Amino acid sequence: MPESPQQAPPAARRRKDGLVILHTGAGKGKTTAALGLALRAVGHGMRVCMVQFIKGKWQCGEHHAAPLLGELFEIHPMGDGFTWDTRDREADMRRVRAGWQLAMDKVAAGGCRMLILDELLYVLSYDYFPLQEVLDFIARKPADLHLVLTGRNPPQALIDAADLVTEMVAVKHPYQQGIKAQKGIEF
Repeated sequence: MPESPQQAPPAARRRKDGLVILHTGAGKGKTTAALGLALRAVGHGMRVCMVQFIKGKWQCGEHHAAPLLGELFEIHPMGDGFTWDTRDREADMRRVRAGWQLAMDKVAAGGCRMLILDELLYVLSYDYFPLQEVLDFIARKPADLHLVLTGRNPPQALIDAADLVTEMVAVKHPYQQGIKAQKGIEF
């Protein structure tokens, strides 16, 4: 039996509800950790949907791997690689809205046991999408749906609504030594 950071009350140990999980922080590994959860869920026969709100133009390893997992894992890169230095904020916001709608449609269609909203925390911190809409979804999401959100700077209200928050800490990164991004590691 896995160790627990603290002993949970008996009712909580039996709870079957899906968790709300945040992977955040300045360190590398937020999307990677979410993909690890996806792989684990697929291994248990759970259907997983991942919507990426920033990735879109470049081909990441997960985009090539997803079809190999069959119908249980689907990934939707919806972004345009936008950052705080956007050239068209309105277009970026439309892409975010389209990604959100796709995610909501997937949940409404049923069968999805894990929904990963990759980079959504960035979208919230850039004020591209209303936090309240995310909090409302958390309050009404299907009881068995695991919801995973990644990115930096989650608002306190989202931290409060989450069941699990993990912060990736940047200790050392190859980029600091002049080593470029590596296939299979950063993308």
